[in-house]
Amino acid sequence: MTGAAEELTMQIAQVVPCTEAEGPGKRFALWFQGCPLRCPGCCNPEFLSFKGGSTKTLREMSEGIQQARDESGIEGITLLGGEPTAHAPAALALARAARDLGLSVMVFSGFTVEELREKADPDVMELIELTDILVDGPYIREQPDTERRWIGSRNQRIHFLTPRYSYDEQWRTKNTLEIRVVGREITVNGFPAANAVGLWKGWRRKKPIPLPVAPETKRSPEETDAK
Repeated sequence: MTGAAEELTMQIAQVVPCTEAEGPGKRFALWFQGCPLRCPGCCNPEFLSFKGGSTKTLREMSEGIQQARDESGIEGITLLGGEPTAHAPAALALARAARDLGLSVMVFSGFTVEELREKADPDVMELIELTDILVDGPYIREQPDTERRWIGSRNQRIHFLTPRYSYDEQWRTKNTLEIRVVGREITVNGFPAANAVGLWKGWRRKKPIPLPVAPETKRSPEETDAK
């Protein structure tokens, strides 16, 4: 990776370094900030605007992916959004970085693979070539998928673009939802059940999570006299 490539910047809405709710096995999941589509009932409406998120360099994200591989044993990355193909240069660079680390690549796109190929964007085309699993098609809230894990609606298709994965039993189990509490922040990822609308809408704890208070240490008489 050249110095110029390492300084490529991208708008990131959210990162979960190790998750089992965004594709097969343990994965590094990255959501881009910004999507040109407006699917009713989108699970990440706060990620639609191209304004916001955090500006990160390819070097920062590549180091995070490598750290997740070394410390958590991830087997791949998953690119979501937002719309990954609307950030094609960054998505492609991340896919290359993942492949260089021996990791698999999974991409969720609101466009069909036919629409993506019609764009004839070289970066999008190479991204598809480096992708092991592509889930394509817009989310349709009237067609919730209850049969396939990790899939939002029945119209969406799973394309196994390399021999690395296939439609096995893990795709036929129930969806999972992950809730993490880090300091005073709560993050939710995965596909919740229909009755978990509060979480789906980006539920946040109303009151700050109290930080643990260390127990007071008793001083010896000598320490007290010394003061």
